[in-house]
Amino acid sequence: RQAATAIGLMPPRQAATAMARLPKGMRDVGPAEVRGMERMLAKIRGVYELYGFEPLATSALEFSDALGKFLPDQERPNAGVFSFQDEDGDWLSLRYDLTAPLARYVAENFDRLPKPYRRYQVGSVWRNEKPGPGRFREFVQFDADTVGTDNVAADAEICMMAADALEAIGVEKGLFVINVNNRLLLDGLRDDLGLGGGEYDTKWLRVMRAIDKYDRLGRDAVYELLTTGRKDASGDFTEGAGLTAEQSERIRNALYDSEGLFLTKISDDVLRANNDMQLTHGGFFVDNKKKLAFWRKELASSDLGIAGVEALERMFTYFEAARFGSNRIRFNQTVVRGLEYYTGPVFEAELTFQIAGDDGLPVRFGSVGGGGRYDGLVSRFTGQPVPATGFSIGVSRLYAALQALGKTGAETARGPVLVLVMDKTDLGSFQALAAKLRAAGIPAEMYVGSSGMKAQMKYADKRGSPCVVIQGGDEKAKGEVTIKDLIAGAEAAATITDRAQWTEGRPAQVSVPEADMVRTVQEILARHSR
Repeated sequence: RQAATAIGLMPPRQAATAMARLPKGMRDVGPAEVRGMERMLAKIRGVYELYGFEPLATSALEFSDALGKFLPDQERPNAGVFSFQDEDGDWLSLRYDLTAPLARYVAENFDRLPKPYRRYQVGSVWRNEKPGPGRFREFVQFDADTVGTDNVAADAEICMMAADALEAIGVEKGLFVINVNNRLLLDGLRDDLGLGGGEYDTKWLRVMRAIDKYDRLGRDAVYELLTTGRKDASGDFTEGAGLTAEQSERIRNALYDSEGLFLTKISDDVLRANNDMQLTHGGFFVDNKKKLAFWRKELASSDLGIAGVEALERMFTYFEAARFGSNRIRFNQTVVRGLEYYTGPVFEAELTFQIAGDDGLPVRFGSVGGGGRYDGLVSRFTGQPVPATGFSIGVSRLYAALQALGKTGAETARGPVLVLVMDKTDLGSFQALAAKLRAAGIPAEMYVGSSGMKAQMKYADKRGSPCVVIQGGDEKAKGEVTIKDLIAGAEAAATITDRAQWTEGRPAQVSVPEADMVRTVQEILARHSR
């Protein structure tokens, strides 16, 4: 390098002026994952369009006071969000979700929007929170919301759409469930327990957090969290809600699903007639109606609780009419979500297949999205009630699920066909070959580096090119091109044992008239796509 620099062939190496590094909690996404996510999002988008939702894109920046959820009392509003002050002295923040910008958009355009207004949006959001394994400060969400109706048919439709979207991307029936609850059930239970006053808000918040852990920790651990507290296996102690033994037992028994209480035996004839029934051991399926009847009795003295039960009963009538059985949508009284956010139905998309946990033991994959009814968000801007319901997908987590299932489509992704440059003084002819391939709809590029044949072949390998097009002086004189099938060549090379066999066979390499180049490449691509 020193000699080349001295004679002017290479520029002198300059001292580095910046360190190549990412901010904490951020990540780069490579081409395979970008393409895989785009394929996944396109399928979800297609389902949402089928349901009549339309796209919307909102600004990444909002006035900080418009965000609401994280609006702090401190002088600098950066609690939970990334904020800065502009030249006018206004505080701006990067959006932390897609719902707050939607509420602002609806309020600004309220008079001209159709009611109900149905939109979907996909985009990055940012959280100024402590990052950790799999927890980033920037991530992508995919939301769908219906604004302007309090009809629970809108909530039911969101749940059905979420189920259809999961199936569309390759998560089969039996590998997921949309869990549905209504916050009014828990509000009714709160009143029954004598905890309805504002002085009990902190206590009830701990109760809700304990209920939210029911599926993961079980009924006994939840009982500890409802009473005096719980120490986990690591020795960490979580303070309990301080309920009495009677109050805690009431909640624990209401949450507990004994195997015989809500499961119904079905006949083989019924099973064959309805493939939407979720089987458990011994030919049983989860009976949502039985579970709701139990809660109707449990909350008989609470108007709030009965209102929640009736809303769920209507939703499950709609699910049944559309043939969404309990192996896709199921009543789950332990779903809480958004403790200070949702006002009615809440739902969560759970993937039920198992993966290896941090300790190597099998665990359920778990939640990949959720949502519910939030009737108070838009009214912050309008001063009048504007009911709304929606569902949000965690895109990175859902893509990780597809990776676990081997359904990202990454194994079928190919790079462009590469036209090798054999004569740097005649780049126009090689560019013309690439242009012919592109005109036929074939991704193609001419090598624009400065290296020789061997380096170009290595480049094609790194790009994942299915084949390369070669036209040296001899081929050009004959009006031909040589096309080397790199995929078939790699397969053939695995069976060749000596150089003579390689030279004689010239595996996966063919010379054709230039006029047949496009057709030959198309045949190679079609063969490997099969």
